[in-house]
Amino acid sequence: MKEIWIGIDDTDSRKGGCTTHVAKKIVKYLIDDGFDLIGYPRLVRLNPNIPWKTRGNGAISFRIGCGIGKKFKVGEIDNSDIFYFSDNDKEVDIVDRFDDVKNIILNVFDDYAYLKDDNTNPGFVILNEKPSFHVYEKGVRDILYLDEIKDTVRSLNGFYKGYKNSRGLIGAVASVAWRDICDYTFELITYRSTDKWGTERFVDDEFVKKIDIMFPSTFDNYDYDNKHNRIVPNSPCPILYGVRGDNVNDLMESYKLIDSENVDSWIVFQTNQGTDDHIQDLDIKDVKPFQSVKVLGKVVVEPYTIKGGHVFFRIKNDFDDKIDCAAYEPTKQFRNIIRELIVGDVIEVYGGVRESPLTVNIEKIEIKKLEDNYIKIENPICPKCNKHMKSRGKNQGYKCIKCKIKIKYPELKKIDRVIKKGFYEAPVCARRHLSKPLKRNN
Repeated sequence: MKEIWIGIDDTDSRKGGCTTHVAKKIVKYLIDDGFDLIGYPRLVRLNPNIPWKTRGNGAISFRIGCGIGKKFKVGEIDNSDIFYFSDNDKEVDIVDRFDDVKNIILNVFDDYAYLKDDNTNPGFVILNEKPSFHVYEKGVRDILYLDEIKDTVRSLNGFYKGYKNSRGLIGAVASVAWRDICDYTFELITYRSTDKWGTERFVDDEFVKKIDIMFPSTFDNYDYDNKHNRIVPNSPCPILYGVRGDNVNDLMESYKLIDSENVDSWIVFQTNQGTDDHIQDLDIKDVKPFQSVKVLGKVVVEPYTIKGGHVFFRIKNDFDDKIDCAAYEPTKQFRNIIRELIVGDVIEVYGGVRESPLTVNIEKIEIKKLEDNYIKIENPICPKCNKHMKSRGKNQGYKCIKCKIKIKYPELKKIDRVIKKGFYEAPVCARRHLSKPLKRNN
């Protein structure tokens, strides 16, 4: 065994705990025990639509071995700098240290996994090779089942341990299977001292706005319309804040500038956040519950608002397949864009699929074609007697009472559309971890 992959998931709870914090502890103890971190630790988000998903739906994985090549600072834990190495020494066999690795993970789980919560079902896996990339693809876009995950680990001669119903094993293995083939981002996560857990956080909004402007490579920092500091979690977890972006150096510079309460430790994760890895490009007829999809269609039912402020409309394709789409209340002002759509507009909708009724929960849209919009200004005028004609009833046209002449349409005026062709996205405060911000398209 020349290197070891470790995957962990579902150690946290809505009441406390954090899987990245557990991973950070494991990394520190492993380094103290003589192992090296090879490459960045990874924070991998999975299918956000699964009903039984973990709180943040994010699993952690990292690789350890005997480092060679360049080393790079990746964090600070317990007043010690944490480095990763660019490569692993293939000549050094660490098979006889397998039990050391397992025992460190078991001890950290005993101390920090939030086992007392009924909805927390942790798991970890130790492998000497990565599972097929297909495992990750299925985990981020579809449904993985525990039995197939266990079979995968056994086929790789790996070790796993699950707690309670063991569902955390699914994310643990899928995280190891992730490869940064097409796209990836980073997140620098800071942690609070233990005595601060569960108390109100202090992270100055003005400094968060400042880094948002100074470092365009960062994203989802602050929602200006809704006055929401997005880098700060709202749960009683150990995290103080997390800054996401494309450039690690910018993240580290951001960390130096943010005014906050004392940072106990920090670490940078490579992630699939902000990549749209969860999105599948599908025809409407192929859409299934719990997927995240991109579907093209023409608006056939204009947007309408129901109790609670949720906005719904319907689209169809050229084969008359139809699906409902929704912009829910948490998407705030984004709903106003949706309300501007009219019958005939051609749009591409991105979002997660609700099971019943089958509905796409919109994350963003691209308007491909806008229908001309007209309003009635008056009843038509009879071409013979020059008098206004009378309506014959809904959708039945108009008739001159005197001359008996019939005309189908009233006098119309074309009005300018408020919206234009192009992309529109949900605000930062409502954006999913995996959703690719439009600024990353530039």
